[in-house]
Amino acid sequence: MRLAGTLLVLIGLLGALYGLIVLAHDRVVFQPQVGRWLGLDKLGIDGEEVWLDTEDGVRLHAFWVRAPQQTRRAILFLHGNAGNASHRLPNAQQMAALGADVLLLDYRGYGLSEGSPTEAGVYADARAGLAHLTGPRDLPEERIVLFGRSLGGAVAIDLARDRGLAGVILESTFASLSELADQILPLPLGFVVRGRWSSRDKIGSVSAPLLFFHGGEDRVVPIELGRALYDAAPGPKDFHLIPRAGHNTTVEMGGRAYFERIGSFLEQVAPSS
Repeated sequence: MRLAGTLLVLIGLLGALYGLIVLAHDRVVFQPQVGRWLGLDKLGIDGEEVWLDTEDGVRLHAFWVRAPQQTRRAILFLHGNAGNASHRLPNAQQMAALGADVLLLDYRGYGLSEGSPTEAGVYADARAGLAHLTGPRDLPEERIVLFGRSLGGAVAIDLARDRGLAGVILESTFASLSELADQILPLPLGFVVRGRWSSRDKIGSVSAPLLFFHGGEDRVVPIELGRALYDAAPGPKDFHLIPRAGHNTTVEMGGRAYFERIGSFLEQVAPSS
């Protein structure tokens, strides 16, 4: 009887732990910063601030960064889990310099956007960004490239399924959250989030050409998880290793070669002329 009672107590404790982890999931995954850190005027960027409405009625803030010359192609920039879109404005400007307009989206609960982030919610936010490009901006899907960094890579993969997009760029992203949890947490708790942010299960439905970037010294998303996602992806695809880069230093460590590779990918999938 004592053994049975002890087992019941252990089962109860494990159940409570499981429930706490599930409840804490969104707080751990999402690290938003509210407000605006940088602005277009402060940085001298040619563009405008725009507002989008999602299918579930959430109002989102975004930056539209114009390319130096008029163009008929665009990048939908889906950032990672921390900060907000304004932190990525300098990077968006660098991408626009390659000859593509950039829509830099703030997920719900980030920056000036309304609401609170959830997995389903940020997927809806990305769909609103694409709808803005194909609607008010009048761009066909085949002239649109998705760029997803870290968690934004999972958002990009979800959005790209069964669509006729020009291409998808995935940087420092993972095969699934459960695999990531098993690698970086001291206990094997990946089962708790199994099925969440599962890019490996979705990427087979992406028909657009894929370009992967990953830092060789990434300690947040180990490169093995980036390669696992690449291996699961259909072609055409290319994996670009940045040897000395960590999770947040791909741009700096990648340097000129990094932007040249993005520029050549743009020309390949959505030629400027």
